[in-house]
Amino acid sequence: MISQLSWKIGGQQGEGVESTDRIFSTALNRLGYYLYGYRHFSSRIKGGHTNNKIRISTSPIRAISDDLDILVAFDQESIDLNAHELCQDGVIVADAKFNPTVPDGSSAKLFAVPITAIAEELGTSLMKNMVASGASWALLGLPLEVFNKAVEEEFGRKGQAIVDKNVEAVKRGAEYVLELAGGPLERFQLEPADGKEKLFMIGNDAIGLGAVAAGCRIMSAYPITPASEIMEYLIKKLPKFGGTVVQTEDEIAAITMAIGANYAGVRTMTASAGPGLSLMMEAIGLAGMTETPVVIVDTQRGGPSTGLPTKQEQSDINALIYGTHGEIPKIVLAPSSIEECFYDTIQAFNLAEKYQVPVILATDLQLSLGKQSCELLDYSKIKIDRGALVEETPEREDGSLFKRYELTNSGVSPRIIPGKKNGIHHVTGVEHDESGRPSESPVNRQNMMDKRLRKLDGIQVDNPIHVQAPHENPDLLIIGMGSTGGTIDQARVRLEEDGITTNHITVRLMHPFPVNEITPYLEKAKKVIVLENNATGQLAGLIKLNVGFRDKIVNMLKYDGTPFLPSEVYSKCLKVNEQSAAEKQSGELVKNGNF
Repeated sequence: MISQLSWKIGGQQGEGVESTDRIFSTALNRLGYYLYGYRHFSSRIKGGHTNNKIRISTSPIRAISDDLDILVAFDQESIDLNAHELCQDGVIVADAKFNPTVPDGSSAKLFAVPITAIAEELGTSLMKNMVASGASWALLGLPLEVFNKAVEEEFGRKGQAIVDKNVEAVKRGAEYVLELAGGPLERFQLEPADGKEKLFMIGNDAIGLGAVAAGCRIMSAYPITPASEIMEYLIKKLPKFGGTVVQTEDEIAAITMAIGANYAGVRTMTASAGPGLSLMMEAIGLAGMTETPVVIVDTQRGGPSTGLPTKQEQSDINALIYGTHGEIPKIVLAPSSIEECFYDTIQAFNLAEKYQVPVILATDLQLSLGKQSCELLDYSKIKIDRGALVEETPEREDGSLFKRYELTNSGVSPRIIPGKKNGIHHVTGVEHDESGRPSESPVNRQNMMDKRLRKLDGIQVDNPIHVQAPHENPDLLIIGMGSTGGTIDQARVRLEEDGITTNHITVRLMHPFPVNEITPYLEKAKKVIVLENNATGQLAGLIKLNVGFRDKIVNMLKYDGTPFLPSEVYSKCLKVNEQSAAEKQSGELVKNGNF
């Protein structure tokens, strides 16, 4: 028996690939397996190749696999594009309708199943995804009852007749492939899962759930890939708590509405991707100048312009930190797991109100849309911190305005919700004095700038970096962010087996940069590899700017729209370590006068 397996389904967008993956993975989740999914899809509604890959394991995983065990193909293109990933004894389950063939040089075993024909016999070709699911499920030798339960959950709202037809489709697919294969394939028999209940969700859903738990009651946003699922989640959930989602006419309206609602005292957020973030920049500056808390989610994708809207990238880092004109304090967080998407969203709302600044939560497409297993969330960890929010103030005999922007040592001023007694003050996007009145006085300008920027000196964030540092002076320190964390961990296993010592840091606070926390680890490493999905090494640039160690840092960049594979990280680290050893040897030769 095996402890993990990789499964992929491919076809044309609109053929049911997504629903097949959803039901297949839901059934596996019910059995207690750990799952990690990657979704490759085109930037159009229908047509174009799409595939969903799931890694199944008896232990926690946070990375896609290098290879593939089972490929379910609805067309020849899916075989041609994905067969190279198959293991030596991998299997292809393909629709016999298109006379599937295995590419030259591939050792994969082909099972041609009349997937469409079986579905049509049952009344509609739309059920071919269930036939295919049944066929691949049967090869694993897993109980069909569990799969049928997932089918009932998927189609139950459509009536029992539809459920029964889909269950029959699953059964027919399973029976046909088992007859071809002579029973379940021993090679693919998974060890039993632990059976423990686990959550199975995408990062966007975890962010939405975190927003609800944090007390967010309004989301204003404009749909954009890969952020739209946050809206879709909250459209269903917020009304149950007296909240609402407002689909605005554009991203500018979305951010300004969020700022207005936060000013009125309601925790409000917006979410977008790179193009929408660009449109929001002026208003983010307004939030900084008026010291109004607001939470913005940026789900990074391939750019610039429309770029690769459905592909992986981490190229918004500089824009997130430096995008606004002028200088304002802001906080940029970068969760690296499903759990962190949940907890960091709650933290983002607390930080926004505590320091009265815009807080940006930066994910990437793989983390936003990749469906993953995670442990049950601990709701006892949730704490709500509304900062220096005052209910009312004493009446002032001189009739002066409330000092909404009072000069304080921390830079954080008392904040009051409009309409509260004795709280009247001005609010404007131009420079202003302590009560909000416009002022162009040079002295006031410097005082106010210093006050606002002082907030960055006192910012305290939970776990600004994740550290795995078993070695005092490692050969390699590998640094990443977002969805790359699990891939780095998997590569490190092979590196350690080769005798190469490695430490790993995931940067979770992008701004203000956690200099004190990260510096000791860079000092002790022989070489530092910074891994990121962009072409210019933006994270590495941040480290060099804030910490230094330019001579130690090596970029590992990938910007073709796909996530890093563990094997890619392993190979690059291997080369860097070899180069480091060669440099050390050359240095010693020179020192000894032998070069």
